[in-house]
Amino acid sequence: MTQGSTEPRDRVVEAAGAVVWRPSAYERAEVLLVHRPKYDDWSFPKGKLEPGERAPAAAVREVAEETGIRVVLGAPMPPVRYPLAGGAVKVVRYWQAVPLDDGADFTPGHEVDRRAWLRFGEAARQLTHPRDRSLLATFTPRATRPLVLVRHGSALPRRGWTGDDLERPLCDEGHTQAAELVGALAAYGITRVISSPARRCVETVLPYATAAGVRIEPEPAFAEDTDPALVGEQAMRLLDAPEPTAVCTHRPTLPDLWAGLGVTPMPLQPGEAVVLHLAGRTPVAVERHPPAEALSGR
Repeated sequence: MTQGSTEPRDRVVEAAGAVVWRPSAYERAEVLLVHRPKYDDWSFPKGKLEPGERAPAAAVREVAEETGIRVVLGAPMPPVRYPLAGGAVKVVRYWQAVPLDDGADFTPGHEVDRRAWLRFGEAARQLTHPRDRSLLATFTPRATRPLVLVRHGSALPRRGWTGDDLERPLCDEGHTQAAELVGALAAYGITRVISSPARRCVETVLPYATAAGVRIEPEPAFAEDTDPALVGEQAMRLLDAPEPTAVCTHRPTLPDLWAGLGVTPMPLQPGEAVVLHLAGRTPVAVERHPPAEALSGR
């Protein structure tokens, strides 16, 4: 399960990257490396998170900026930690990723002046840093399908709300959390969005649905106070869905959803997302993405 680092937050430089791979006629796969002229080294594409950015969005952005190639993320890989000058620690979270195009518009620059698709043995010899060679040694290319579960963002409190609870909206913090989700959901190539009919759930996924041009499918089974058997039935259908899917629901509904999916229950903060990477109907990796304000300690 991918989670935040345990080092003191003010001494950590957070970054994200990807091991981008494509099928090869000669080996299991080819992987993409970049050359940085400033350091004269070969490594995997990566870079620091921007303020308010979730790590998956940063990984996809950095790959595109450094290589010109658009990617979607697959299963997470082990994070890499190493010391920086001044006593800080850099923590780089990596994912498997597959290309959506060939990056034909790549332009060499001062940060990255070359890129190369290499077979495993070639990549291991070309990588400059032992930590990158160790990361490559853990890599087994595997196609997976993402299922993202989202607890709706922070909403106006029930106390003081006099209208229908289904119409209770997000508060300002919740709208910020919803905006953060756009890049994170895009990083996994989500093409189907399902939501509880409650306004606070719909508003949580609306920015992404609008940006991606997809319709939000209301599903009463994912509302509050739903029969657990109905929640479980819909959960089973999610395991059979071929599309990369995101579901937005409520805290009280999550335990029944976890049970239906056969996943160990976990409490989620408002606006938090959990990504299940499915091989067929089986989750092979699970990762959590809290809101940026939770990671920064605000």
